[in-house]
Amino acid sequence: MEQERTTHYQPAVERLLTYGESDRVRPDDWPDYRELGIGPEHIPELIQMATDEDLNLAAAESTEVWAPLHAWRALGQLRAVEAIEPLLELFDRLEDDDWVHEELPIVFGLIGPAALPKLAAYLADLSHTDSSRISAISSIERIGKTWPDARDEALAILEERLERFEENESDVNAFLVEALVELGATEAAPLIERAFAEGYVDPMVMGDWEDVQVELGLKSAQEVAPKQRGDWRESPLLSPEASEPFTPAPSQVTHKQKAAQKKARSKIAKLSRKKNRKR
Repeated sequence: MEQERTTHYQPAVERLLTYGESDRVRPDDWPDYRELGIGPEHIPELIQMATDEDLNLAAAESTEVWAPLHAWRALGQLRAVEAIEPLLELFDRLEDDDWVHEELPIVFGLIGPAALPKLAAYLADLSHTDSSRISAISSIERIGKTWPDARDEALAILEERLERFEENESDVNAFLVEALVELGATEAAPLIERAFAEGYVDPMVMGDWEDVQVELGLKSAQEVAPKQRGDWRESPLLSPEASEPFTPAPSQVTHKQKAAQKKARSKIAKLSRKKNRKR
């Protein structure tokens, strides 16, 4: 028998309880929740819904389990600074929920630069799990990319944390490097090189230091290509019948490398969540 809910919402917010399933779509394709009549006056209820443990842990086949997702999307669209701290708590509380770790960085990106101080404090707090701190890094990166005026502040936060690379796990450092690269932080190259040189960066996320230099535009792909040569049995780019390695066009290599990096980053983030799983 389904337990009767004791939390009641205004009609506009109540509709989110039956809004139903969503696809993993780009934020530009999210519904405009304001068209449902949701506005700033509903922010407290949206926060309550987004963080409601019963809703987040509802039956997978129910419509209610999707309500928190719709609520936090609406909070992002409303740029609800009041939601920053409550939503941050979800990174640890719902550590195994891929939706939380994939979408909340987008939500913080929508909320904007006002979220950076809280995200910086969260990232610096080593009591949080590695996977949660990685999601905070993604959030900072998203804000830096979405709000050009906030780029310098975002870079300063990321660099300050990477300066302490000895304190971080190698996967956390790797995502710090990834965020700096995504923000085009050539000025951070000496710091990144040092972190790699001392063995504190997991190469599964961005490759090695040479790969990072290519991504930052400090080296050409041709300069680092020789390291990819080897026995054909160890490389998908070589043919067993060929005496010379098959060389794809530079654009083809770049596309394949970026796709592989994106896949690796997603895999590493999920592995970090499994590693830190709490029981």
